[in-house]
Amino acid sequence: MRGYLIIAMSVLLAGLLALHRWVPGFGLRLGSLLETFLPWLGLAVPVLAALAWWRRPRLALPAVLLPLIAWFAVFGGYLVPAGDRSAGLIAVQHNASDENLDPSGTARALMEANPDFIALEEVTFPAVTDYETTFAAAYPHHSVQGTVALWSRYPLTEAAPADIRPASFGPDWNRGLRAVAQTPHGPVAVYVAHLPSIRIGVSGLESAARDESAIKLGALLKAEPLPRVIVLGDLNSTVQDRGLAPVLDHVTTSRDFAFSWPARFPVARIDQILARGLTVTDLHTLPRTGSDHLPIAARMLS
Repeated sequence: MRGYLIIAMSVLLAGLLALHRWVPGFGLRLGSLLETFLPWLGLAVPVLAALAWWRRPRLALPAVLLPLIAWFAVFGGYLVPAGDRSAGLIAVQHNASDENLDPSGTARALMEANPDFIALEEVTFPAVTDYETTFAAAYPHHSVQGTVALWSRYPLTEAAPADIRPASFGPDWNRGLRAVAQTPHGPVAVYVAHLPSIRIGVSGLESAARDESAIKLGALLKAEPLPRVIVLGDLNSTVQDRGLAPVLDHVTTSRDFAFSWPARFPVARIDQILARGLTVTDLHTLPRTGSDHLPIAARMLS
């Protein structure tokens, strides 16, 4: 049996990477949990390689190539350098945290990226004045709906709440907005969304509310009449997570890691910049602020 366990583990790991969409949830949403941390499965490859080298005979060593190939098939594109950085629209997305003690400092840090749009979540009533004051000169157009907000260099029209509230949540829960930005590239529908949080408990991944909210956001995007659409938000999902599929049916994003959460040791990108009619490129994190999320920024080319 020497080495055969390593071969079996290598085949299993390759299967999880390549066929993660077919991993059943068993009523616990285990598939979504796997997909949230899918890139990190690659860390098992050097461990298996070391074990295969140590074991004799070394028949297991070639088998370790299977998960390595599978990982590069899924994530290899994430390692390709960004394209054109000289044109297009720039957006910054940040869950600024309702416990942020320095909203003005956070606003100044986000402006360092020189974005055209800044989307914030967890905007509290006391902090919104600080954001408005700091952003006022460079971003004279803005909309605040509930706890989400959008600041823009360009005029905003049709700014209103976007209904992504799960049925079991109260009417005071408002974490979505839609506005139309009048950009040099033409009108762009900009959505800012903060989907419900998920929890990991004894019953598995508790994501029912987030999944319901994602379905509602997906329906809004499907019905959106404008050809150019940007979605900015803390979606509490990675782009590999099947729970975000209703949204990703209508928008796409850049193939970049840019882990944004938790800020102290980021392991997943649950903050997203997505678009339709525009190509998202050069998605990256920005320096840490007073939040438990890292800000992310991206360029969008027409």
